[in-house]
Amino acid sequence: MTFTFTGKKYEVYDELRAYAEKKIGKLDKLFRTESDAAVTFSAERGRCTAEVTLRNNGMFYRVTETTSDMFASIDSACAALVRQVRKNKTRLEKRLRDGAFERTSAPVAVPDDEEEEEYRIIRTKRFAIKPMSPEEAAMQMDLLGHTFFAFRNQEADDAFSVVYKRRDGGYGMISDDGED
Repeated sequence: MTFTFTGKKYEVYDELRAYAEKKIGKLDKLFRTESDAAVTFSAERGRCTAEVTLRNNGMFYRVTETTSDMFASIDSACAALVRQVRKNKTRLEKRLRDGAFERTSAPVAVPDDEEEEEYRIIRTKRFAIKPMSPEEAAMQMDLLGHTFFAFRNQEADDAFSVVYKRRDGGYGMISDDGED
């Protein structure tokens, strides 16, 4: 596992770096291929925050944990990441098992570590996606009171794009690069 450590108004000292590598490195056994970990440490008003982002085989797992001690934040972030990875693997196994192959024998029982969250689509909306600038799309999103807005970016050859409201109050944009 390759690590990237960042400190936001917080100095990442060697003992903390070694502890994080040891704890987060144990998660590498959950993956078949090499993974990348980006760890960001920050402290504000006595609250220590550890944000860990794992990237493996095109999947991203992100956890942010805040406690009064940075080491405890790392521990709880690792526990949350283990839950996320196992939950995702269980969901993928069930999806493959249910529809990918014909069943010739009795189904194999998978132990449930947690209750599985079901992704049910409750409502479907259809609307015309019109070409506009990213600034116009952000304004439209704010007018509607939404946290994201899909549009065709006229500044990028009508590529499908999404603007979204970030937690820090700014805006972000996701665009289609046009390649399949």
